[in-house]
Amino acid sequence: MKYLKFFEEVETIVLEDKLLKFLGVNEDGIIEFNYIDVVKTAGHSCATVAGGYLMALKGLKALYKNEIPSRGEIKVEIKKSEIEENYGVIGCILSNITGATTNYGFGGIPTGEFKRRNTLFYNAQIDTDMALTRLDTGEKVGINYKPQNIVNPMGILMSATGENATLEDKKTFPIRFQQMVKTLFDNADVVIEVKHG
Repeated sequence: MKYLKFFEEVETIVLEDKLLKFLGVNEDGIIEFNYIDVVKTAGHSCATVAGGYLMALKGLKALYKNEIPSRGEIKVEIKKSEIEENYGVIGCILSNITGATTNYGFGGIPTGEFKRRNTLFYNAQIDTDMALTRLDTGEKVGINYKPQNIVNPMGILMSATGENATLEDKKTFPIRFQQMVKTLFDNADVVIEVKHG
């Protein structure tokens, strides 16, 4: 399947997952995610999917600095519920990348290691859109996603679905929509805000 070129140009997210190594999935326990992976998870590419990926990318960089993030050892908190503003989609993306889950994830081996359940929370009492916490050190970062700083996703959507949409508007919509997504990646530092503590 052929994807848009910019999908492959987005910076990847590399983590270490000790469960991978323990189970013999690979020798070093290293796992790499790219934007195409989360497009497959969500089934599409949009401002929400791009935002989930960027929040993970920027948040993990801030949280781990020069270290490789430890998948499965990160708590994810989301301020809104699963059904508000498609934050359930963002939760799925963050779960995929970090390994964090609500009550449905891996329960761990008999020694208690590698448990993934109850590390992803919605309706969290936090001051940012999302927060990531290292379970080993307790260090925490908050992340805000503000696509409106640079684009108007709903405006582009309505340009093809509203009552005034022309045939040309509908024809060019897919190109314009994905160009909007690319613009978000090109301006990641404008749409993503990371707060420490």
